[in-house]
Amino acid sequence: MKTLLLVDGSSYLYRAFHALPDLRNARNEPTGAIYGVINMLRRLRKDVPADYIACIFDAKGKTFREDMYPEYKAHRPPMPDDLVAQIAPLHDAVRALGWPLLMIDGVEADDVIGTLAHEATKHGMRTVVSTGDKDMAQLVNPHVTLVNTMSNETLDEAGVAAKFGVGRRCRRRRTGRRQSRPQDRRQMAVAI
Repeated sequence: MKTLLLVDGSSYLYRAFHALPDLRNARNEPTGAIYGVINMLRRLRKDVPADYIACIFDAKGKTFREDMYPEYKAHRPPMPDDLVAQIAPLHDAVRALGWPLLMIDGVEADDVIGTLAHEATKHGMRTVVSTGDKDMAQLVNPHVTLVNTMSNETLDEAGVAAKFGVGRRCRRRRTGRRQSRPQDRRQMAVAI
């Protein structure tokens, strides 16, 4: 069975930024998040064999969720300037490492990941999602596994049940299936 490895780049970005000290280069530019994400990607490629890979980031701008509910994430503080300054160089570094980089306008990274995992399952592929976002546990099924590189935790169906106390049927009933709108899936298919 072929394996698709999907990385939640936005999750990696925030985790690296907050986990590492304020690292800077000779020009005093922040580099901690870049350093952390690159190390996590290298380790992941070494530890998780995959036939296909992609690193997915949130695109700039509003998402369809904000159109549906204007208060969506309205209380979140803005991204720190030192993190904003690392996004473009990080994207360049991710591409230089050979990772295809996906950003879909109007759609969050986790929705792109959910859609790709769903499509991979439909095509008989195994998917490994690397993220620290516990909401992604709702994607886990016999073909989808989560890997958290910070905690060295792998969650399959049994792992989700043990950690959160819910099985797949309960997750679907409580949360619904994680899918984006049909027009967003078509846009993602074209992007890939």
